[in-house]
Amino acid sequence: MSNDTTNTTPTHHVYVVEGKGDNAFWTKIGAAWQHADGNGLNITLSLLPLDGRVVIRTAKATEATSRKGRGQ
Repeated sequence: MSNDTTNTTPTHHVYVVEGKGDNAFWTKIGAAWQHADGNGLNITLSLLPLDGRVVIRTAKATEATSRKGRGQ
């Protein structure tokens, strides 16, 4: 199995989320690619958060929430 992610679109987006509910602030910090067998992810982070929680969302779900003004 190859772990090369350079020529593929990420299957997931990675965020750090600070706060809760409507006051939550989402910052995109990376991307993830699902393994071919579906049992894991390769994650690439641009930043390493010191605070907040890390949330991984499917790219499709992220696009849907972004159109509603949330998620990014």
